[in-house]
Formats: sequence, structure tokens, C-alpha cells
Amino acid sequence: MQETGSNKILNKPRLTIRIGRYSLSFSAIEMENDKGIVFEPYTVKSGMSMAANLREALKEIDLLNNGWQRAEVLIDSPVLMIPVYLFDEKDKESLFHHAITGHDKESVLYNVLPSLNAVVVYSINKDLKLVIDDHFYDVRYTHVCVSVWNHLYRRSFTGVRMKLYAYFHDKKLDVFSFRQNRFRFTNSFDTNLAPDAVYFILNIWKQLAFNNKRDELHLAGEIPDRETLEIELRSFIHNVYVVNPQADFGNSPISEIKNMPYDLMAHFMK
Repeated sequence: MQETGSNKILNKPRLTIRIGRYSLSFSAIEMENDKGIVFEPYTVKSGMSMAANLREALKEIDLLNNGWQRAEVLIDSPVLMIPVYLFDEKDKESLFHHAITGHDKESVLYNVLPSLNAVVVYSINKDLKLVIDDHFYDVRYTHVCVSVWNHLYRRSFTGVRMKLYAYFHDKKLDVFSFRQNRFRFTNSFDTNLAPDAVYFILNIWKQLAFNNKRDELHLAGEIPDRETLEIELRSFIHNVYVVNPQADFGNSPISEIKNMPYDLMAHFMK
């Protein structure tokens, strides 16, 4: 085991690495910064794997020259949601690969969501994981939506109306709803187009038998063609709300950081 010398390594804060399908960023708590967080996105080079992009970023980003030994890696990848009482760690690979195809050569990870009595199972490219594990002494992996699910679950207790959430990120749409202490529904769609998003959301709204005049739809994240999307949705659903990060996070300075994803804000505000 690596010597830490009075726990110097273990007491250092973690570097947060967010890895989307087409994006890469690095963040860390920095009390000297007026926002309390330093956030550095990295321009991903097309034609290179994400593992190769990360290797380049580790050489180029100034923030990474601080001798980081601990990291938390937020991964965006397809998920399999399993109720806690049905989850068995030894079965995670077979269940994941049976449900989600095309990721056979990837490492399977999971996070437990205690508040929602669920386990999210997902995967990461093995080369990418090797680069991370080789560079950092202590690594934690988390699915990128965990912070959003937990945060919006807590929000769902406000008022008595049923709520459906649509979170836009990484050219994807995650739609979910809660009932008591569990997911009522969750699914993900590959789209960055407003008409597609309207189609998916309204179909789920109908499937779950939400009331068009009473229940609520909440939109968050990088909303495509926001004005058009809102007009189309409001022609069917009376209560459509767009989550404002500043109001949502109590006017925290973190909500003012340009281009920081909503899930990353929720991660630091947890």
C-alpha cells in the first residue's frame, strides 16, 4: 500500500471528472475562487477515443498539475435500474449485458440509491477506466444522473401534485418520476431535437396517466429549442416548469458558473 504520510493523500479533496459521450470536464472545490468551485471543460478531439482525450487532458489542463491523488468520476452511459431487494452484485454483469447490448467489452459498475431503494448499473470503457485507475490512487465512480435523481426526488415532496421530470444532457433526454421512496418510471432517449423530446415526453405522460390540468412537468438541463419545446408541451400540459438553477440551488454562486451542467451543480450542492 502506498504510504500517505500522516494521511496527507487521504485528506486531500477529490478532483471531479465528468465524462459525457462528447464532453470532458474537470472540477474541484477551491475556497479562494469566488464561486467556491473551479470548473475547466476540455475540448474533446474528434477521431480520438475518450481514453486518448483524457490522456491528453491530463497533460494539458493546469488544474491537473496540483498532484491530485483522489478522484470522483461521473460517467454518462446507459443504465439498468434494479430494485435493491432484487440486486445481487455477482449477477450485475450478466443482467446488464442481457438488458443493454453493445457494451460487452466494458467494465460494469453500480451505485446504490438508498433514498430510492434502487441500484443503478452502468458501464465504462475498459481503456478509459485503465487510464483513470493508473493516474489516481483513490477513485470513486458515479453515474452522472445520480445527483439529479437524488436532488429532484427531494424536490418532488413539494406540493401534492404528481410530477414528471425531463432532464436534457449530452444530447440525451432522461425522463423519470417518483412515487413514495422509489422510481415510478425512468427511461433515457438519444435525442437533442425538440420534436422528438415532445413525442417522448407526451407518450410517457399518457402512459403514466398524468392529469393534463393538475399534474406537473419539470424540464431541466440543456433544453433544445426551449421556446418551441415549451409551446408544444403547454398545448397539452397546463403546468410546465423550467428548472432555474439559481432559484433551485438557493442563489448559490455555483449556479452562475458558465456552461457547468446541471448534474454537476447538483453533485457539488448535495
